[in-house]
Amino acid sequence: QVQLVESGGGLVQPGGSLRLSCTVSTSISAIDKMRWFRQAPGQQRELVAGLSGDGRIDYSDAVKGRFTVSRENARNTVYLQMDNVKPEDSGVYYCNALVLTGRPPASHWGRGTRVTVSS
Repeated sequence: QVQLVESGGGLVQPGGSLRLSCTVSTSISAIDKMRWFRQAPGQQRELVAGLSGDGRIDYSDAVKGRFTVSRENARNTVYLQMDNVKPEDSGVYYCNALVLTGRPPASHWGRGTRVTVSS
């Protein structure tokens, strides 16, 4: 099975930066899409960014221009670089791996890492 482990969360001041990591138990090259979600208390999980196998990267309007997704295939890791963070960026950030070629297609989740943006 595909296992995901997020790390890098913590407390950061508004305007600061933080880098989240998601390490995958298998080669990320075998994953059709890696995605970052976040969830604030009492709210639905929302899509933050997605990285497709063809290299396409999409960001939600809320984070465009501030967050950057990258990957390091040799380490089976994807990153979410968070710059110029805002208090509304606070929440638990989850890594998700979407495998479309499986039978059935599967969506795998990590357990999340908490980000708190506060002065």
